[in-house]
This record gives sequence, structure tokens and C-alpha cells, in this order.
Amino acid sequence: MIGAEVSRIGFTTTIPIEVLFAAGKTPVDLNNVFITHPEKKALVEEAELEGFPRNICGWVKGIYAVALRLDLDEVIAVTQGDCSNTQALMETLQLKGMRIFPFSYPYDRDEELLHLQIRKMMAHYGVTEAEATSLKTRLDVIRRSLALIDELTWQADTVSGFENHYFLVSASDMNGDFEAFQEEVEGFLKEVKGRKGTDPKIRLGYVGVPPIYDNLYPFLEGLNARVVFNETQRQFSMPYQTTTLLQQYLKYTYPYDVFSRLRDIHEEVERRRIDGLIHYVQSFCFRQIEDLILRYEIDLPILTLEGDKPAPLDARTKVRIESFIELLKEKKRGNSSP
Repeated sequence: MIGAEVSRIGFTTTIPIEVLFAAGKTPVDLNNVFITHPEKKALVEEAELEGFPRNICGWVKGIYAVALRLDLDEVIAVTQGDCSNTQALMETLQLKGMRIFPFSYPYDRDEELLHLQIRKMMAHYGVTEAEATSLKTRLDVIRRSLALIDELTWQADTVSGFENHYFLVSASDMNGDFEAFQEEVEGFLKEVKGRKGTDPKIRLGYVGVPPIYDNLYPFLEGLNARVVFNETQRQFSMPYQTTTLLQQYLKYTYPYDVFSRLRDIHEEVERRRIDGLIHYVQSFCFRQIEDLILRYEIDLPILTLEGDKPAPLDARTKVRIESFIELLKEKKRGNSSP
């Protein structure tokens, strides 16, 4: 069991942060630290200099390098339900002396197996189920405010696609301090109260993992197109009302099969009146294969964007996005013709 000296715990994708907060630890989503790091391109290069192959996901390399730079006591590795390279990533961190704690989401959403994983995590950090549940109740207050930010994005049109992305993706670790994060969220909600809504010509859904591009959202806004649905980021905010940790992480769609994600996407596409989807896929990621399933199951125009390393949108990708938005505008004009 980890002793009281442990304070900062990194993790590779969303895990029950309630357990870490209840144990007095600071959760650190390594993805968020990597993608907001001022030297994120250098982080990828550092991993490649260490020997990581070129044809390995840029997120994996960035997580590896940033984990070594941070003062972490341990890393929670989600070895099932996220990246297929996580096991090898954790082994390379172990080689550097990093302590690793594994966590898995069962592919078939087996309640008993998931409950076992959560209980194992609670035992590891010396937390009771009652303590973790109490923290969940506390974090649910923040999550309700995040749901309001999401509603203001697609109902009132007063929140931009990037603002929506930022607050929802930050819910994965509450920026390491849920009280400070709550103040930031509430301050933002006060700020947008005075905004006048601007109805975009094109309403987009963004599906897939968060982008490695620097400037996707402002570029879309410049074309009078707005992302009113960030699929995975919304899932990080735990948008479903539940009473237990087990229920919460069973409803969470990201780590399970693509078909549960599709049900969520279908519902939100209809509810948010979405004109088209951007499906972001990461180079060298197994989730690229899911693109063919999305195209088969979703009757909407879909633009698939592939990113590799952190960088602004390149000229070719900008042209593809511009063409896609123009196609959607033409489609809407045709539908509105007498």
C-alpha cells in the first residue's frame, strides 16, 4: 500500500479521480499536461531520442516525456479501455524507476470486474467506499456546472467550441484542485451571462479523442462553424446523473465498445441539430479503424482528420476543412430552398 508520502499521481486516461482526491492526492492527467506544455513538440522529440519509434502515437511519446519531467509519485496506467500501447509505455517508465499502478475497464462492461478494479484502487490508496462516494457527491456539484456550460454551447450559443472543449476536458483531473477548478468554472459562468448568443451557420459535432492540433477550434469559428458537441470531452465530465462510482464509470462511454459511443453520438446529433461531424483520429492509433464503423452507422457528412505531432493545422488540412464547411453550407442552402 502506498504511504502518506504520495502526493501527485499521474494517469494515462480518465480514472476514478474521486479515490485520489479522497486519499488527499493530486490527480494529474498526463494528456492535459502534455498538450498544454509550452515545449510539447520537444517532449515528443525527447521520447524519440530515447528510442521510441517514429510510427508510435505522438500522445504516447508526449505522455512518456512529460511523466519523467514531473515530480510524480506514481502513474496509474489504464491498460484496458484506452491505448493499446499503454503496457509498453508503462514498462518504459518502470525502467526509469517510476512506480506503476494498473487499472482496467472491462470491454464488456462487466459490473463485477469494474467494481473489483475500483475497490482495488481504493484499497491501494487507503480509501473507503463511503469516502470515495462522499467525494463523488462533492464533484457532482462541479459536474452540474460543466453540464450548464455544455448546454450554453448548443442551446444559447454563448460558449465557443474551444471553451466547451477546455472546461470539459479539464474535468478529467479537475486541474488537480477541484476547489480552484470550481471557482474557475463558476467565474466563467458569470462571465457568459452577459454575452449575446451568436448562431453559427454550421453546427458541428467533434468525435474521437481530443485533437493534437493547436488551432482547430478558432479556425472553425473563423469559417462561421462551431463545435456544439465535443463527444469524448463531454464524457470526461461524467454527464450522467448517478448515485455510485460504479454506476458512473459504467455509463462513461469512452473506454468501452464503439457501439455504446454511437448511441450517445446519435442522441446528441439529433438533440443539438448537428449538420456534420469531424472525426479526429490519431496517427498510428487502433481507433482509426473505428472510422469505417462511424461512417457506416451515422447518416451525416463526416470529415476525418488525422494528426500526428503537436502543431498548428497545415495548409492541406485547412483546405479540406474549408471544403467540408462549404459543402455543409451548400447542403443547408439546398434544404432551405422552396
